[in-house]
Amino acid sequence: MRTAIALLVASLVAASALAQAPRGFTAPTTPWGDPDLQGTWTSDDYIGVPLQRNPQYGNRLYFTDQEIAENEKRRQAQAQNDAQEFAGADARITTGPGAGLVDRGRRPPRQTSLIVDPPDGRMPALTADAMTRRQGIGAGNPNPNPASWEDFSYYIRCITRGVAGSILPVIYGNGQQIVQAPGYVMILQEMVHEARVIPLGNRPHAGAAIRSYMGDARGRWEGNTLVVETTNFLHARTGIGLNGGGTPTSDALTLTERFTRVEPNVIQYELAVDDPKTFARPWKIAFPLTQEPGYQNFEYACHEGNYGMHNQLSAARAEEKK
Repeated sequence: MRTAIALLVASLVAASALAQAPRGFTAPTTPWGDPDLQGTWTSDDYIGVPLQRNPQYGNRLYFTDQEIAENEKRRQAQAQNDAQEFAGADARITTGPGAGLVDRGRRPPRQTSLIVDPPDGRMPALTADAMTRRQGIGAGNPNPNPASWEDFSYYIRCITRGVAGSILPVIYGNGQQIVQAPGYVMILQEMVHEARVIPLGNRPHAGAAIRSYMGDARGRWEGNTLVVETTNFLHARTGIGLNGGGTPTSDALTLTERFTRVEPNVIQYELAVDDPKTFARPWKIAFPLTQEPGYQNFEYACHEGNYGMHNQLSAARAEEKK
């Protein structure tokens, strides 16, 4: 029991530390008095941080100062490698973007994982029902023998990455543009161009029969924190993983996001996941969103000039014919 209490206290302290603003910082407000979160924010600094923590770190959420210094050396070495104009003579050339075209963070991340609760940074166990769901949907991994476009994830089909998949840090396209108006907050997400229009106040959710990939969001202010609760998701479309990958969640999913501006150029973001049909217990993700000089959302022409899915389907048919 003492161990369990100690773990709980450590978890609460870590969660509190994540959301605390430095002394002397006062969050700005809009002309109508709401906390001002407007601007374009990015999770680039947390590119490469695993969703689930490596077991070697146990219940340790943060890297030590020495580990951060070592990670910074690796980051600087990577920056030098990215600056190389030509590939090495013995390098394997692929169709993917060169190292210099992949986004990198400006500083080494502090966290050992994106999951902050449970304390071990690991995703809770799946329910028996979740284990029976089709794993290919939303997984983001190409099917080696796709029968049709339906064997590809909704991300690969340029439809959606879901709420979680649209904000978790990936190799590029991590822009989150926030625009506010009296009674509303809008979040325009760079990759796949999801536009989330979030009504504020005590408005009820849509009826249970109205469901969508991105769910039905309602927001409210708790002090300087924007709290967004999203329900009414379609069943088994996307998961809580990078680009919407992972085990597809259920129609019982509720996501609760918290946006807190803790510094002039930092929003602390938290995502609480509650899906009793998929996970044995609720769990939480947290990481910072930052503003970078000159950062803006760019057009994401997902299908234009994209022959990836066409080529994989035609290759599968060729293999069958052979």
